[in-house]
Amino acid sequence: MLHHVRYAAFAAALSIFAVTTAGAQDAQKPGGLNKVAQNVSKTMKKAGRDTKAEAKRAGSKAHNELTDAGNATKTTLKKATGIKAPQSHQPGGLNKVARNISNTSKKAGSDIKAEKNRVKGDLHGASTEAGKSVKDTALKGKP
Repeated sequence: MLHHVRYAAFAAALSIFAVTTAGAQDAQKPGGLNKVAQNVSKTMKKAGRDTKAEAKRAGSKAHNELTDAGNATKTTLKKATGIKAPQSHQPGGLNKVARNISNTSKKAGSDIKAEKNRVKGDLHGASTEAGKSVKDTALKGKP
């Protein structure tokens, strides 16, 4: 019985060795570990694109709602106060206030977007390094 266990262990080791050497030789054809890596990458890309599209839709909807609310507020204030924009090219009165509020919110949105992109870049780099490490470990058998 011990002889059969040794033979099975030897056969398993030999098949693993054959798979790893075949995978190392056919690095350009997807198969084995490369195929798995490509499938994982494709799935992650699709999930990222879907998330990005959903965030874009939500952002667009929020922007339109804020624009409508701002315009309605501005119209209401103009009617209530009677303040109208000056006829010069410089904004004044209610338009000046609206412009300042708009600039402040645009700057805040820009800062949030920049921070999101920094975090996204850091995560991408970390996942790339982790993937390369896992692939090297699997192919070379090194810890």
